Amino acid sequence: MQQAVYVRDLGNMEYGDAWRVQDALLLENTNKKIKLAKGEAAGETIHHLLFCEHPPVYTLGKSGKEEHVLISKEELAKRNIGYYPTNRGGDITFHGPGQVVGYPIIDLEKFFTDIGRYLRFLEDVIILTLAHYGLKGERSPGETGVWLDPSNKMMARKICAMGVRCSRWVTMHGFALNVNTDLSFFDRIIPCGIFHKGVTSIQKVIGTSVDVTDVHRHLIRHFADIFSSDVKQISRDELSLLLSHNEEAV
Repeated sequence: MQQAVYVRDLGNMEYGDAWRVQDALLLENTNKKIKLAKGEAAGETIHHLLFCEHPPVYTLGKSGKEEHVLISKEELAKRNIGYYPTNRGGDITFHGPGQVVGYPIIDLEKFFTDIGRYLRFLEDVIILTLAHYGLKGERSPGETGVWLDPSNKMMARKICAMGVRCSRWVTMHGFALNVNTDLSFFDRIIPCGIFHKGVTSIQKVIGTSVDVTDVHRHLIRHFADIFSSDVKQISRDELSLLLSHNEEAV
């Protein structure tokens, strides 16, 4: 039986606000699972895939090192760049205009209980999406995310970063695909804590800007295929109706 996944585009949203939306959805699902474990009526968990674009912000994963941030807090404030230590996996990365950020909040117990497999599935979604633009996305052994030319030390560069959190097998956080991203922001960090490889974007490689809505369309289709799910695009109001609590966070 295919699982329904509700897709919503949050638009341009400050990172902290998007984090609160994710938390509300994750809490809704984990609370249901706690009640069900106690034999109480709770309803089914609901799967979500959120898209958004953030104003410039650096986010640090729970295993990351602050020394990988090469810009002072004073300079961050001066340049109006946000900074958030987070509870996701991974190290330091950048989010900003021209980047497609995807946040799946899904109950893995309805798919499979394997975080490694989940990350590989997300990588597959990105790899298939990049193929539409003539790009060969690949994995780099031991490094989560999607790369171009990972086996060539002189050419290897990351095009999609990933970092997730899982609570009671409900996921949050996700992936950041560089589409038309200003890559100069990555000069002020050591991206993902990796010293010897660069970053790139679809725009940089193919030489022209890309319609983000078109990227969303490809991502949604491949997510549905890889996760064998029934994807349903919904509005802000429709998502609010799916929440029985914490509606103010949405």
